[in-house]
Amino acid sequence: MAELLTTDNLIALLTLSALEIVLGIDNVIFISILVGKLPEELRGKARRMGLFMAMFMRIALLLAISWVMKLTTPLFNVVDKDISGKDLILLGGGLFLIAKATWEIHDKLEGGGHGEGAKKAGANFAAVIAQIVVLDIVFSLDSVITAVGMADQVSIMIIAVMLAVAVMLLFARAIGDFVERHPTIKILALSFLIMIGVMLVAEGLGQHIEKGYIYFAMAFSLLVEVLNIRLRKVHQPVELHHSGLSTGARTDGKQT
Repeated sequence: MAELLTTDNLIALLTLSALEIVLGIDNVIFISILVGKLPEELRGKARRMGLFMAMFMRIALLLAISWVMKLTTPLFNVVDKDISGKDLILLGGGLFLIAKATWEIHDKLEGGGHGEGAKKAGANFAAVIAQIVVLDIVFSLDSVITAVGMADQVSIMIIAVMLAVAVMLLFARAIGDFVERHPTIKILALSFLIMIGVMLVAEGLGQHIEKGYIYFAMAFSLLVEVLNIRLRKVHQPVELHHSGLSTGARTDGKQT
């Protein structure tokens, strides 16, 4: 235990925990959008299951770290480009994310309905969990490979993952409720997922994109939209007040 509590290990733990939280933001957004399709009573359960599965998956990959690192070994060559197992996972996950987010945006704009019967709710729950598992694999792979490059001891990586998931569990419901209350935020979040999917496809094709640019663009867009929401709330009571005055004036005119 004393060996773990060295200055270097504590710095690595704090840095890695912060990075895991940042890398988990896209996972939380995706889970929040998916569980929003479920009945209210099932959302909390699906959210917790999704995050716990993400944690256990990352820990399992960390314990099988030698196998994970072998995924970077080229499997075959296409047009002078070496393709590894990691590349295939990133490509598949990125394409799935782009397709899923595009479908969800289309569904929101076209107003597609969802059944509310018990059988339909059960089927939706199973489908949501299956989709969370698929994306957890992609996000976990990226997270684990990042962790390996930042810490030497697996125990430090596991603790960082657990701390990050604890923080995400704490804020996941608030994020999900906020996304559900504001349709424009949901469309923005889905657009983020398309951007992340494009980044994963690019990574799978060997084109590295700095994640800092992606997260800065996401943070800036979210800030602008939050300001728009606040602005609409400020102007709404004023508009209602003027509307009430106009109605009152018309009523007085009729009475006279």
